[in-house]
Amino acid sequence: MCDIYEPAFGQMRQELADPKSGLHTFAPNVILFAADPYSLFGAAGADTGEASQIAQAAIDDLKTQWHRARDLWNGTIIQQIPFNPFLRLLGENESWFSSSPAFILRTFQEKLRAAAKDEGIDLIDLDYWTSRHGLSAWHSEALWHRSKQEVHPIITPLYGDLVARVIAARYGKAAKCLILDLDNTLWGGVIGDDGLEGIVIGQGSPIGEGYLAFQRYAKQLARRGIILAVCSKNDDEVARRPFRAHPDMALRLDDIGCFIANWSDKATNIRSIARKLNIGIDTCVFADDNPFERQLVRNEIPDVFVPELPEDPSDFSRVIAESGHFESVSLTKEDLAKTEQYQSNARRQALLDQVTDLDEYLSALNMTLKQSAFDEMGLSRIVQLINKTNQFNLTTKRYSEPEVKKLLSDPNVITRQLRLLDKFGDNGIIAVIIGSFAPKSKTLVIDTWLMSCRVLGRQVEQATLDVIVDAAKAIGAGEIIGQYIPTERNGMVEGLFAKLGFSKRPCADPVSSWSLNVNAYEPVRTHIVIEAST
Repeated sequence: MCDIYEPAFGQMRQELADPKSGLHTFAPNVILFAADPYSLFGAAGADTGEASQIAQAAIDDLKTQWHRARDLWNGTIIQQIPFNPFLRLLGENESWFSSSPAFILRTFQEKLRAAAKDEGIDLIDLDYWTSRHGLSAWHSEALWHRSKQEVHPIITPLYGDLVARVIAARYGKAAKCLILDLDNTLWGGVIGDDGLEGIVIGQGSPIGEGYLAFQRYAKQLARRGIILAVCSKNDDEVARRPFRAHPDMALRLDDIGCFIANWSDKATNIRSIARKLNIGIDTCVFADDNPFERQLVRNEIPDVFVPELPEDPSDFSRVIAESGHFESVSLTKEDLAKTEQYQSNARRQALLDQVTDLDEYLSALNMTLKQSAFDEMGLSRIVQLINKTNQFNLTTKRYSEPEVKKLLSDPNVITRQLRLLDKFGDNGIIAVIIGSFAPKSKTLVIDTWLMSCRVLGRQVEQATLDVIVDAAKAIGAGEIIGQYIPTERNGMVEGLFAKLGFSKRPCADPVSSWSLNVNAYEPVRTHIVIEAST
């Protein structure tokens, strides 16, 4: 549920400039700039200059509006890339006429993408969608002339969905995991009945090429940070055989973060996958060719998105891609290494199964916690964690990238990004700390303390407190104050401060407040070596 304010047509600049306007009163936390192509370049022509100059002037004007909105409300800014409704004046050789509206708008679209990337602006790319569906599906010139209706009413629900996807991704609501059935989903046929030689996959068969295209799409998702999992009714060894031995498979076992093949029902196995990966069940997408299995999962686990796959595997990728559940607003190094990280977790679990006590296991991991203040290099991952971490998050405060950037130069704010390494590899940035120092009272207030749940149970919480205490001592704080603000999903950290030796302070329910004497703090021995990042 959201409240929406829409300025009168063509009045965005005026409302931005007027502190008494309705927009200022509304004070948005998400601002969508949706300039239409006609207002931008409808009057452009041979007498108005070259395409690059005209397009750049429009970009500069938009950037001024972005900066104004960001300075006022520090919210998420979304920019619409307009579709191109202009008729070509030279036809196929329109690029020869660099002052035509069609050519100018195409130049503008290219410059806009680059400017948005530089400025950290999210995009709604109507140019892409009209190329997919056709301009007539999105736009009626008659409606434009009659009522300045830019997007056709029939397709406005999709437009609204596109905006909602970007906002959801910005606030950490996008899916993380694609769970795949095998038989007749990744290949044609049933591996247990047809054998390795009998399944259909790869070149030489139209159906086989469709399955191969879907595998390649899944592999591309894995490369950009989506976890792939397998959920199949099969014998485990039989299910793994094509990944190991079939020459036409695009996906291999190294691409799969969690592999479950047995004869249990798929709802039970999907819950198991979410537990093993330590992710929320509502971050999973389940792809299965079988209507019965799809409906079973919808009924049993409504939070899992189950796309209605068509009969032809050539369309599987399109259906999943256009669902928008894997929408993203950033791409970090940790995202690119996601599959490897989850496979490393599996190896850690295998080690835990071999040892007889937890202390022996933690010692064998050879863990190092690298800590440093926030920096430009880690900014994208830090913002991503702040906006998507829900469970181990004591206050669940959200910050935009510009807001986090401001913290870097604030002398009364301490920031820490924590990276955990062990014998199995680099877990990436797994924890974020933001603290506010009050010089008069010499207190450090923990504004944000969050951690990735995949490193729970490894003494990282205690080691993180050591980092916080050292930071407090460095700035002259004698007391650390922390708050727990309960939400529907962060109950797991309700007792964290008490467990770490904080004393409870008076505070109005349901929020709890806690205090720690810095000078009296005695570090607890852990199996983690803490190092400053270089």
